[in-house]
Amino acid sequence: MDWSHYRFRSLWPLPAPPATVYDALERVEDYPRWWPQVRSVNRLNDTTGLFTVRSFLPYDLTFTAHEGRRDPDAGILESALSGDMAGRVRWTVTPDGAGTLARYDQVVEVNKPLLRRLAVPGRPFFRLNHRLMMRSGRRGLAAYLEAV
Repeated sequence: MDWSHYRFRSLWPLPAPPATVYDALERVEDYPRWWPQVRSVNRLNDTTGLFTVRSFLPYDLTFTAHEGRRDPDAGILESALSGDMAGRVRWTVTPDGAGTLARYDQVVEVNKPLLRRLAVPGRPFFRLNHRLMMRSGRRGLAAYLEAV
């Protein structure tokens, strides 16, 4: 087993129509407005951005996200990542009753040297750190959607 390889899935029930949720997730430069752990997003061009994230543990991850698929009809946003972590992320936005279910899938290899050195003993803490970041992101997006 490669201890620096991670696979995550988060499900975000949100109180807004799918098109509204998709539009918010598509505007990555706005993520820091509603997702506190996304410290910065700098657009490099129309399809690429440089992200810095930091959750509760005291380390930053900086990575480049390059858009792979943008399909509003299917509700899919997909990007390839490189930098402190490499792999892919995918949002899938679907109707869910009166609201939306946003599904987040991430498959990554962590490249940051410190995290690779701490891969075995730190793995449960890194997974918890990610879970807390995603919980905060869901809450932040829900509040943002209610305000707009």
